Amino acid sequence: MTDTSITNWHEANQRYLVATLAVVRATLERHAGRIQTAPEPERRDEPAQALQEAAAAVPAPPALETLSETFGLSPFERDVLLLCAGMELDSTFATLCATAQGDPRRAYPTFGLALAAFPEAHWSATTPAAPLRYWRLVEVGPGDTLATSPLRIDERVLHYLAGMACLDERLQGLVEPLRAPGGLPPSHRALVHRIVGHWSRMEGALPGPMIHLCGDEDAGKHAVAAAACATLGLQLHAVHASDIPAAAIEREALARLWEREAILSGSALLVDCQDLESADGLRPALSILERLRGMLIVTSREPLRARKRQLFRLDVNKPNAVEQQNLWQEALGPLAHELNGQIETLTTQFDLGMQGIRAASAEVLDGLSRGREEAPGAMLWEACRAQARPRLDDLAQRIGPVATWDELVLPGSHRRILREIVAHVRHRARVYETWGFAAKSGRGLGISALFAGASGTGKTMAAEVLAGELRLDLYRIDLSQVVSKYIGETEKNLRRVFDAAEEGGAILLFDEADALFGKRSEVKDSHDRYANIEVSYLLQRMEAYRGLAILTTNRKNTLDTAFLRRIRFIVHFPFPDAAQRAEIWHRIFPLNTPTEELDVGKLARLNVAGGNIRNIALNAAFLAAEAGEPVRMKHLLCATRAEYAKLEKPLTEAEIGGWV
Repeated sequence: MTDTSITNWHEANQRYLVATLAVVRATLERHAGRIQTAPEPERRDEPAQALQEAAAAVPAPPALETLSETFGLSPFERDVLLLCAGMELDSTFATLCATAQGDPRRAYPTFGLALAAFPEAHWSATTPAAPLRYWRLVEVGPGDTLATSPLRIDERVLHYLAGMACLDERLQGLVEPLRAPGGLPPSHRALVHRIVGHWSRMEGALPGPMIHLCGDEDAGKHAVAAAACATLGLQLHAVHASDIPAAAIEREALARLWEREAILSGSALLVDCQDLESADGLRPALSILERLRGMLIVTSREPLRARKRQLFRLDVNKPNAVEQQNLWQEALGPLAHELNGQIETLTTQFDLGMQGIRAASAEVLDGLSRGREEAPGAMLWEACRAQARPRLDDLAQRIGPVATWDELVLPGSHRRILREIVAHVRHRARVYETWGFAAKSGRGLGISALFAGASGTGKTMAAEVLAGELRLDLYRIDLSQVVSKYIGETEKNLRRVFDAAEEGGAILLFDEADALFGKRSEVKDSHDRYANIEVSYLLQRMEAYRGLAILTTNRKNTLDTAFLRRIRFIVHFPFPDAAQRAEIWHRIFPLNTPTEELDVGKLARLNVAGGNIRNIALNAAFLAAEAGEPVRMKHLLCATRAEYAKLEKPLTEAEIGGWV
């Protein structure tokens, strides 16, 4: 309807409601007159005639008739509903109710009054299974008996009869409206057409077909669902699965409220299960999904199973590379032409969805409008990194890369391998896609590395250097915490990490690799078999990962040789010799740190790794700061003794002789 016709309908609907209330009021007046043996009022036909005129003037069915037909109200139940509405809209109804019941204290509607006053009365209308109470169109207040208890129309129903659109206040804060996005990429538009076609074919089926949207594009699922509902003229509301009550009685109340709301407002419901993984967490959501009638959509990252409900499953994945480039072009507008091909680089590194692309673009355009002097390409790269972080931040520790190549003390051959790793990551798209290696074979395209060496030899620092060089985020995952004794949980933990990391191609640093990748024993029982499955799963994900995955270990000799063959780069971090330790000591103090008479040659005699050297230098700096002095050998001696005590390692005179 146009704005004018909507206005006309509202006015005509109000007149129709007033006319129906006048008919009910006249019926009450006649009943009250019979109670008081008073003469019947003249011109009994006037309210009925006014109702006929009001009905003829409504351009579309009035709300009362739509509600009555939708919920299957009998003429008597319709009159009961109007009796309760009259109490809210017409001040004379209270007096009439009291008069008709012969008790001034009972100035309210009751089932007893309705049964006595209205034609076609039937007791079955008072039962909990009948529409008035099942759909909570009216509420029964406290009283001595069902027949004499006060009745009140539900507020949401009252507003509906008056033609006012509003969400039930008991659902506010629990369900939220989702609006269709401005535009969708072609792959997502195709999914919208499939949903519309499926729902159109299944119209009238009970309890109704449920659309199940899986895949890795969380925001895209909402966009696809909203667009499909908009095409069908439906509103879409979403509820988070974690907000669904665990108690059965509360779930039943929620289900009844939503089913009524869906009918009144022409809505579909989306149940968002994307943040839930455990069976216990999903149980309330699955329970209410099995029970709800109407148009339903459920979203999750992994497939769900429904025992009683037909599921129509669709995978909503990120837009492909071409679609992403088009989305960047649309979101950036004229700026896209100034980036000289950098958009293609973005799409090879970051796998962002429509929402992420638009948010990153908006951030950059806003920064430029505020006069930021940074290059747009650099701003866009950092904005993409920020968009890709949220999910992974919840699963792993992000390490800000501060180490540089100058701080990394390694033999030249080892540094060359690290440089090769950088080249593989940086030019992955050119070699795989442009030069055709990906089409030749889809296996082993992931870039993986194993960093082996004792604690403190620079493994984490090297990962920081790589992250800084590539301008990528670095996340540390402790494999000893990921591995679970419960079957299938380790793979689930790893899957969450890799799925979250794919969006930004972050560098993943898996510590304690030997916790999972020790030499695999022969399969003697089911535990051994599942342990091998966990190893195979991680290897598969590493080989398919679009970024760089680094494993660290202190005991390379314990790793299975079959596993080592599937790692592209292996870097051994040797324990530093005296010359390397001297080089570390030369670089360990920042330029702003005051030092005095430090003897690097003597310090290099300490037989410790670079990580321990850093600890000693840092602790000595604190000691010097407390004393108000520059860092001297005496401070380093105290710090060395503390570090060796922590390591439970004896400190020999050969190492510290002549320091002070």
